[in-house]
Amino acid sequence: MSEHIGRKLDSKEGFDIIECETCGFTHISPLPSFEILDKFYKEEFYVTEKPEFFKQKQEDEAWLNLQYSDRYDTFEQYLPNTRRTLLDVGAGAGYFLKHGQQRGWKVKGIEPSPHAVTYAQQMGVDEIVGYLTSETSKALGKFDVINASLVLEHVPNPIELIELMYDMLNDGGILCISTPNDYNPFQQTLTEVEDYQPWWVCPKHHINYFSPDSLQRLLERQEFTVVHKESSFPLDMFLLMGDNYIGNGKLGRNCHHKRVRFESQLAKAGKNDLKRALYQAFATLNIGREICIYGRK
Repeated sequence: MSEHIGRKLDSKEGFDIIECETCGFTHISPLPSFEILDKFYKEEFYVTEKPEFFKQKQEDEAWLNLQYSDRYDTFEQYLPNTRRTLLDVGAGAGYFLKHGQQRGWKVKGIEPSPHAVTYAQQMGVDEIVGYLTSETSKALGKFDVINASLVLEHVPNPIELIELMYDMLNDGGILCISTPNDYNPFQQTLTEVEDYQPWWVCPKHHINYFSPDSLQRLLERQEFTVVHKESSFPLDMFLLMGDNYIGNGKLGRNCHHKRVRFESQLAKAGKNDLKRALYQAFATLNIGREICIYGRK
């Protein structure tokens, strides 16, 4: 890889955050070593960093299934009904796989945290401990869909990972990537007109910082055709309305419950398509807490 150079956006915890001209997206500099990351994700991530993770996933399962259903609906829209194999990269607690399995898909997951894999296996889903590398990809084989939710921001070389996933897809297969939508207009407004520091910058957790445009460019650079793009509820909007949940877990959870209610009520009224159309429109404005992009091989 060539030298990482670009405009510096911020500095935090001994790292610069640069708009990298080489990579085409924003990331920290210097990049951390694999050994440091490996220890963090295998031993600490779900133990000390996110101790409530599994409990909250369980509480949120009905709401999560609304999102998962959106995603599988999109996969099924672009694939014939004979093609239903899926790999989930960074599969976490396994709920996305569980949902797919219940829909009749043949699913498999790979995840670095042994704690998360044990949890998923106890729910009866096929998930293994590991990273997606050129070695593990050979053993896993090929798939019609590869999903990677909230993974790309954590890895030192997203370009390499996208190339690997491209090779693992069957022709016409779908890659679905979701990442946080960082340096978005709502976040930037809060740093410009209020006394907010860039709270979304967290070098220990997030190496890379994407926008809808930079994520789309990354997929297109690896020869994917982007077929669908949407974002998620713009949680930063609560901050603009005066609910400062930064560092306040209880208030953050309250704001999350409002988002859950908003989406659940629309689904109950049979207006899920309206929600999706809204989030697709948000993506064109670079608004929304997360971006979700579907690319076809």
